[in-house]
Amino acid sequence: MRIAAGIEYDGAGYAGWQYQSHSPSVQEQVQIALGRVANEPVTVHCAGRTDTGVHALQQVIHFDTEAVRSERSWLLGANSNLPDDVAIQWARQVDADFHARFSATARRYRYIILNRPTRSAVLSGKVVVIRPPLDAGAMNQAAQALAGEHDFSSFRAQGCQARHPNRCVLAISVSRRDDFVYLDIAANAFLHHMVRNIAGALIEVGKGERAPEWIAELLALRDRKQGGVTAPPGGLYLVGVDYPERFGLPVPPSPIGFTGQKS
Repeated sequence: MRIAAGIEYDGAGYAGWQYQSHSPSVQEQVQIALGRVANEPVTVHCAGRTDTGVHALQQVIHFDTEAVRSERSWLLGANSNLPDDVAIQWARQVDADFHARFSATARRYRYIILNRPTRSAVLSGKVVVIRPPLDAGAMNQAAQALAGEHDFSSFRAQGCQARHPNRCVLAISVSRRDDFVYLDIAANAFLHHMVRNIAGALIEVGKGERAPEWIAELLALRDRKQGGVTAPPGGLYLVGVDYPERFGLPVPPSPIGFTGQKS
């Protein structure tokens, strides 16, 4: 039996999604919890491996098991064995050809900036505070140069292990709501630190330190050394993963302000 599930987590206390022998990971917590429900070891596969400190509103996983349980049992049983900062939102039996990573048609991320002079007492680790005023309109204008299929070497971590730097950005926008600035981006796949590197570059544009045209120039350079700083992880959220309708998986609601189209 193959089961798919949607996972929500606060990544602040974890060294990313992927299992690591020396540090806590979200994958380890999920495998332990599901293994207790299955009464056998469980290995889970995810749609996208988030980094240290990065959050998810809807990570998607799948696992294979000999155990026969109802969807409700997988959901409630796993959640009763998970820590407070990790929760399964849904579970579904899927066809054997479903794969959380390879069946996905798009991943969607949101980067949240709190743009005001003072820090937040309740959002620490959930947003990134930028104190100088940001021009969200200039950031959005600059971001449009990244839409479409490109070589994203300028926004790729030097240790990225992807076979090639080409990715297709399906939609990207920067918007403001009161003191919050949102970067929303959907792509077929992402390179290591790609969203955080894009956010770091756009923040420079928002501060007025770079012209909006710099993002297009930077993209054309294909040189990470020219790409500016990597934005901190605390403001980054995996908000959803898109799949063909035939799999019948729940469609997560788009966060407020997201203007991208589903693939």
